[in-house]
Amino acid sequence: MSDIPVITLALGHAASGKSLWAEREAARSGGALHYVATARVWDTEMQGKVAAHAARRGADWTLVEEPLDLARVAAAADEGTVLIDCATMWLTNLMMEERGWREPAEAWIAAMRAAPARFVVVSNDVGGGVTPDNAMARAFQRDQGALNQRLAEVADRVVLVTAGLAQVLK
Repeated sequence: MSDIPVITLALGHAASGKSLWAEREAARSGGALHYVATARVWDTEMQGKVAAHAARRGADWTLVEEPLDLARVAAAADEGTVLIDCATMWLTNLMMEERGWREPAEAWIAAMRAAPARFVVVSNDVGGGVTPDNAMARAFQRDQGALNQRLAEVADRVVLVTAGLAQVLK
């Protein structure tokens, strides 16, 4: 049996190195590599970030752009390792459309558990800063924390990435 967990959650703050760590972790599997991008590109800064990530990954990855329906993507994953980058942008997309996240999250989790593929999920830890000054930001911080807790609960392994270094939490 492989030492690579079925579901790995990589948490970290912005620019902590969690995406690069997750890419390297996914590549350890030696199988097919699938990158699920949840971000919506709204401006040139985000375009640059997306381009940098794509260049870093190279041609060995199959790209799937899916801002909302992660359950569908996970259910279709029949091989290799699927890197989902990231749960934070997914939650943002749902909130911007004024949709709840709990039911879609449970469907996504069930699909990951049922799929033969491995999953590496990247998510931001947004609870380490100050309490935001507006209701929308506080709701986001609260929901992101709850989503991270739920993902951590079902993950086989959870790591916190700081300065590119992973500390195993679970």
